[in-house]
Amino acid sequence: MLDFVREETRETTVEPVPVPQPSVKPLETNDTYGKFVMEPLRRGYGVTVGNPLRRVLLNSVPGAAVTWVRIEGVQHEYTAVPHVKEDVTELLLNIKAIRMRAKTERPGKLRLEVSGPGKVCAGDIVSSADFEIVNPELHLATLDSPEARLSIELNVEHGTGYVPGVQRNGMPIGVLPVDAVFSPVQKVNYTVERTRVGQQTDFERLLLEVWTDGAIAPLDAVRRASEILVNHFFLFSHLSEGQQEGDWAGKGLAVPAEVYNMPVEKLGLSARTLNCLKRAHVDKVGQILEMDRAELLRIRNFGDRSEQELYARLADIGLSPRAGEPQPAGKEAIAQAAEVATEGEEEEELEQEQE
Repeated sequence: MLDFVREETRETTVEPVPVPQPSVKPLETNDTYGKFVMEPLRRGYGVTVGNPLRRVLLNSVPGAAVTWVRIEGVQHEYTAVPHVKEDVTELLLNIKAIRMRAKTERPGKLRLEVSGPGKVCAGDIVSSADFEIVNPELHLATLDSPEARLSIELNVEHGTGYVPGVQRNGMPIGVLPVDAVFSPVQKVNYTVERTRVGQQTDFERLLLEVWTDGAIAPLDAVRRASEILVNHFFLFSHLSEGQQEGDWAGKGLAVPAEVYNMPVEKLGLSARTLNCLKRAHVDKVGQILEMDRAELLRIRNFGDRSEQELYARLADIGLSPRAGEPQPAGKEAIAQAAEVATEGEEEEELEQEQE
């Protein structure tokens, strides 16, 4: 007689491994080269993040460059400077390769004054408080006579990308345009590799390599490019259905990111009102714009007088409703608020430089 043994089978469920948040780490950095890794990313996000970041790094990171020069005794580029080995065209090409680090946002001028025989390098340019030459060893010209003299005025401006000199029309005689290479980022490369999290293998890691000319550190360039992308995506993240131009964000206001992220300290509020907002963790103007009157009055020690002061300060930059009722702010008001935010950032940078 056969005995049958029943085997019970249990269904085992494999619990999904929680996916950690992606993180970015610098693998290698110096003054001109940086390598960064971002992982783990869901499948497809490597290219989604890497491609726009590469394009912004190459085209949109601002820098400073020479846009035109005035050479003493020279009226046009198809000539020669006495006792200078290089002709004007070659001299302009050498000047085009000057790389500099801007310490302020304002344009400026530099001067080069040399005489006597010898080689002229970028380091011979008279130093300025606004700009720093990062490749002083760059060869500019060769003077071949004791009677040689070279006097050049260089105009430096801020911009992005590459601007050919021929695009600047209306220049007087004697002013020679120079092709301006504003971008401090010379090369960007990214690769996407497969990686795993626990037993899951359908993840990616993004490797980003950045080469700069030394005017900006690779890490700072990546940060700046990321800020540019965030400011553009910000508009989509705060887009509401049926939104009208100039309406409030939480009740519909579309304001620039620099206005939304402007610290409340820049509004010029009294210490009492400012402290009330800070204690409630209201640090940015955008947070105020998303709060109605009832929410504001629920803040501890924030009363009618504080409310009136706050709306008055917002009205100064064209963003305030009256009596807590949102009113549209037009293009001019929003532009004015953006200008206030930008001016505040410039003042902070100037104070840091003075310290």
